[in-house]
Amino acid sequence: MNKHLSGVQKVQETEHLWVPMPDGIRLAARLWLPIGATEQPVPALVETIPYRKHDMVRARDERNHPFFAQHGYACLRVDMRGSGDSEGEMPDMYCEQELADARHVIDWIAQQQWCNGRVGMFGTSWGGTASLQASISAPSALKAVIAVCATHDRYEDDIHHKGGLLLTDTFEWGATLPAILASPPSDQVGPDWMERWKTRLETLSFPVENWVSEEARGTYWRHGSIKHQTDHISCPVLAVGGWSDRYSNSVMSLVDARSDLVWGIVGPWGHHYPDQGHPGPGIGFQHLALRWWDHWLKEETVPDWPRLRVWLREFEDPADAIDVRKGRWIESGPAGQQTANRRLFLSSTGLTDTPSKTDFDLKHDLGVGQASGDTGYFGRFGGLPLDQSEEDARSLALDSPPLESDVVLFGGAKVILTVSAEQARSQICLRLCDVAPDGRSNRVALTVRNLALDDALDEPDNCFANEPRQVEIRFHTKAYRFARGHRIRLSIGTSYWPLVWTPPELTDIRITDGYVDLPCHEGEIAALQMPLPEPLDLPAEKTHQVLAAPRLSRHRRIDDDGNMVSGWHQGETAVHHPAIGTTFAYQTSGEMQLQPENPLSASCDFKHMMRFERPDGIARIETALRTRCTRSFFLLDGTLTVQWNGSPFHEISWKRSIPRNHS
Repeated sequence: MNKHLSGVQKVQETEHLWVPMPDGIRLAARLWLPIGATEQPVPALVETIPYRKHDMVRARDERNHPFFAQHGYACLRVDMRGSGDSEGEMPDMYCEQELADARHVIDWIAQQQWCNGRVGMFGTSWGGTASLQASISAPSALKAVIAVCATHDRYEDDIHHKGGLLLTDTFEWGATLPAILASPPSDQVGPDWMERWKTRLETLSFPVENWVSEEARGTYWRHGSIKHQTDHISCPVLAVGGWSDRYSNSVMSLVDARSDLVWGIVGPWGHHYPDQGHPGPGIGFQHLALRWWDHWLKEETVPDWPRLRVWLREFEDPADAIDVRKGRWIESGPAGQQTANRRLFLSSTGLTDTPSKTDFDLKHDLGVGQASGDTGYFGRFGGLPLDQSEEDARSLALDSPPLESDVVLFGGAKVILTVSAEQARSQICLRLCDVAPDGRSNRVALTVRNLALDDALDEPDNCFANEPRQVEIRFHTKAYRFARGHRIRLSIGTSYWPLVWTPPELTDIRITDGYVDLPCHEGEIAALQMPLPEPLDLPAEKTHQVLAAPRLSRHRRIDDDGNMVSGWHQGETAVHHPAIGTTFAYQTSGEMQLQPENPLSASCDFKHMMRFERPDGIARIETALRTRCTRSFFLLDGTLTVQWNGSPFHEISWKRSIPRNHS
């Protein structure tokens, strides 16, 4: 360790440089170096994402990378191939070339004169998942990673499917990603930037077609899902998540799978770096990360940290937005080593400790799901689940007796059901709720299941219609305290719109046996021995100006014809970056509609706009995607329009009919 580099240092910045790939394509990077690193090399950190280093997430980059550089690290923010200022094409997320590029970038960094050969990789969301993927049989130079809001299972825990069912979020992302990739490179790539832009637009892909077509898990979704190859993790991983973000399921799972190499932290927040976490309390990500990097990249020591530090949630008034969650920080080892199973059986009187004969016909109600809130994928303000009691009354709701003592759920609950369905293409949607003595119902966990697929969600199940079969359905991992006097409720329905696309028809489903297994924390619950760092307001001197930041608005109504309408609108948000003379602005909206008795009436519309006001002109990119369905097809209707200085520059219209074989 270079002692004179251990304190806060001056930093030199390179706004743009090229990282060459073996096939001749160049990736664009922004570099922050501690002064003197070219004479005395330092460890390096890299973040590789498709979100435009020059403008789109420039403010976020400047919260993290300069801070690490001031503390003795060379830092690179790299635009992925086919995005931002980088060359090449991006046909889909997590393609083979993307994974190979990340490894080449790491090797290239390790060979630079300012790097001592030790590299760390980090990121959030796509960047966090890319970091996890790089940890598999990692390049020798990669010594540690931090994966924030990352997924280890692209099929179950990503933005596209859950339990073998299609999520409407896949269409929102299907409208948003093309807008990002269709945005122009900056003039830093050279005077031919406009020609490069035209080429990129002519080869632009709409990967939503793949996401909808690949209905079962299969090889498409297994690719890049490190859940299936955790034995090949070969460098230390710090996995960070938030309970209000569905990607948080990866944290406990990875710690359980590789307690020798993975540490985990899960807070109450949504899809954000935790220093910007909402709901709070957030934590100081930069100081936390710095401690991690110092251990592995400078001191070469194993941190004396608990394997898991999680926010233990508890009951609170359900609301769209909560600034600070109720609960407390706790620490433990892997969840699987800290729990004992508590089994509750389904019965005519509710959830009981002893087996009982059951015979339930599930209610059909396409209105269940309107109190679901948001999924958390996009980090929007609010969108937390609302009071579930009304929707519980419209479902099969089974309660435990009032609890005689606290029960701490710690891990992923599992439900085993014996079911028979009139049609294989049917849905079961389950909610685990905490019911207060006054009847308020707080959703703790949600899971869904496509009965057309086997338990591995790989293949169609070979059952016959109306034949009883046993299915296993898993909830995501949680840390939650059910208080004494409260009741545990399992609510079961046959759909969950607008989060989950509707089934092709309403069919009879019967449950004749079942139970829920709750992994409950054993013994004393340890409070944090060392407090997590407080959030920092970085950078100290702001490098950007927020021109507009209206709060997102949500709406929900039932029209005169009974049509259920729900959606949201994020008004134009604009940030100005004086250093590059550029203002980046965006706005986005979504609306879902459904007739309450007709699952084939489902439709969703998403729109996204991005605008770049630059010294050399103004680019405006707009995308729209409308999705409808028949019994046999998903019908997609998309447009992308690009303007330069107010004049048409490029336009794409496309329609697709995609078979729905299982969903």
